[in-house]
Amino acid sequence: MTDARNRIVADELGQRIDSIGARTARAATAELAADLDAIRRIAIANGITPALPVVHALEAALAAGQRGPMIADGLALLRDAVTCGRDDPRTGAVFAAACSIRLGA
Repeated sequence: MTDARNRIVADELGQRIDSIGARTARAATAELAADLDAIRRIAIANGITPALPVVHALEAALAAGQRGPMIADGLALLRDAVTCGRDDPRTGAVFAAACSIRLGA
């Protein structure tokens, strides 16, 4: 993927992450999960694999009834994963470990 395409995709995902963050307190869990699933699909289609464990952890946290600071922290981590510019297995493992620590997933 080209640098310009990377920026466009990262910007789109950033807007989606911001939207989720703005609606976390009042939106239904199913609605937020659908938004996270859309982020997952875009990430997969564009080779942004570090985002995948973060999306999974956020979905698990939402399913467990978490809201507020924990989800905000997870969304910040998701933004980092989307913009890190790497897609190797080691980077994915680092983000998965960060989820374990920060989100308890």
